Amino acid sequence: MPASPIRKLSPLADAAKGRGVHVFHLNIGQPDLPTPTAAIEAIRHIDRTVLEYSPSAGNRSYREKLVKYYAKYRINLTVDDIIVTSGGSEAVLFAFLSCLNPGDEIIVPEPAYANYMAFAISAGAVIRTIASTIEEGFALPKVEKFEELINERTKAILICNPNNPTGYLYTRREMNQIRDLVERYDLFLFSDEVYREFIYTGSPYISACHLEGIANNVVLIDSVSKRYSECGLRIGALITKNKEVRGAVMKFCQARLSPPLIGQIAAEASLDAPEEYYRETYDEYVERRKCLIDGLNRIPGVYSPIPMGAFYTVAKLPVDDADKFCAWCLSDFSYEGQTVFMAPASGFYTTPGSGINQVRIAYVLKKEDLVRALFILKKALEAYPGRVD
Repeated sequence: MPASPIRKLSPLADAAKGRGVHVFHLNIGQPDLPTPTAAIEAIRHIDRTVLEYSPSAGNRSYREKLVKYYAKYRINLTVDDIIVTSGGSEAVLFAFLSCLNPGDEIIVPEPAYANYMAFAISAGAVIRTIASTIEEGFALPKVEKFEELINERTKAILICNPNNPTGYLYTRREMNQIRDLVERYDLFLFSDEVYREFIYTGSPYISACHLEGIANNVVLIDSVSKRYSECGLRIGALITKNKEVRGAVMKFCQARLSPPLIGQIAAEASLDAPEEYYRETYDEYVERRKCLIDGLNRIPGVYSPIPMGAFYTVAKLPVDDADKFCAWCLSDFSYEGQTVFMAPASGFYTTPGSGINQVRIAYVLKKEDLVRALFILKKALEAYPGRVD
């Protein structure tokens, strides 16, 4: 199992805090914006004498409300199409375990969310990556590049849209290209769409569920963690029209008994959050994105493309090794008692040597903290002994 690039430096961060250093956490997608009041109130006023198992597929009342939620995005589902999971992570794992045999291959554009590799290893599957580049803004590679990797063991394509870690948003043309590949080679399309609320361009959100002719091939992954700042609830969803896949997934769901009861109560209540909540959250991320990207690109030697979705960016730094630099920031550096914690981007690639001078930064801090963190990063780059100009 690979170490998480997001969390593997946490002991160094803890040690820095122990020395009295203030650490700006840019490493993890843990929003600091408030969870909907409706969710907090639902937990506060739970009126039960027993906290029982929920159904293995999740509470029906929650799934019924999810049908209405997805309909707002032109994703037309029935209650039976939705299986509630313990976070989006379990949805990915169960999708792999249900659709893939040991040795089967998944094509994934990289950089990609690091835990996909861990889930593939758990399922005995093999991830074959196809490189997108920071110079091209992490756009989808050409179709020919995908076809070069397809063989008799290829069973699926996995995308994250909008993307973690790059913030890239796939265009309609790119999604249609993926659709054609899935149909031509009869592949599964695993589509992680947990950041659909956070799209900062006039381009439309194209879900894998919008693609015509491949409904039985699509497995959509979702989660409440990001859109409602509910990472700790561990409530996600696996969505598919494919009855055979749902039947296999349900065996794994029954083996783990049930998704979290309290989490479902809060997640169901969150669906009643007013439009004002979504609007204020969205507007805040727009401002943070501008603050971060403008600030990064003003630092000498630093480059970040403009992310069109989610709340991450991958930035190129003038350093010899971003893993060493990120560790050094925590273990050897502080400026006026402060330092920064970033995720080395190499952990989001599987190709050796890729992302060696890149970091993933999450803009989940308020703007004043982002401004200060950017200043500390600038000072760190000036002091780092492995700087490369």
